[in-house]
Amino acid sequence: MGEAPAYPCGMTPYFFGYGSLVNRNTHDYPDTRPARLQGWRRAWVRTAGREVVFLSVNPHRETTIDGLVAAVPGADWAALDAREYGYARHASGGAVLHDILPSPDVSHYAIPPEKTGAAGDHVILLSYLDVVVQGFARVYGIDGVTRFFDTTDNWDTAVLDDRDNPLYPRHQPLTDEEKALVDENLARVAPGMRPRRRETPEITHSAP
Repeated sequence: MGEAPAYPCGMTPYFFGYGSLVNRNTHDYPDTRPARLQGWRRAWVRTAGREVVFLSVNPHRETTIDGLVAAVPGADWAALDAREYGYARHASGGAVLHDILPSPDVSHYAIPPEKTGAAGDHVILLSYLDVVVQGFARVYGIDGVTRFFDTTDNWDTAVLDDRDNPLYPRHQPLTDEEKALVDENLARVAPGMRPRRRETPEITHSAP
């Protein structure tokens, strides 16, 4: 995990979330607002020792992604670093576009490239994707959900349908409309791909 930088006295740092952290029901950081990260693009990535994929970001000059920034009181990163285990925390610099004045230091999380690319039958947990899409729908509306799918790579990854018995520990109840929004966009970006029913109860690790 990255070392927390030294912050000017009295200045609270922020994190930029681009996946489940966009869903405010999954964390206790109340000072949030929409923001965008330029020069990065989301991707589902495989790592060793995990049966499920991580949602991470890779540098990509032509892409700007939606997300959420939130204050980290007292620069106490311990709880967030624990939640985002497996990720490295990066100083985002001026890549995060927001309306906060004076501008704070912002960090985001990403899987180190050397830890990605593992072989295996990894899956996207549908319960995790549901949470992410719900967050984007509530912050950015239907257009924001479309942009999330369009600015995320590797939708050829298999999806495990665990809605009836969620494996993701921060899973949320979804309305029928929210579920349909997930399903319709999955069908759009991965034609012919159908989430398979939960057939592998040995999966115990949840996506962050």
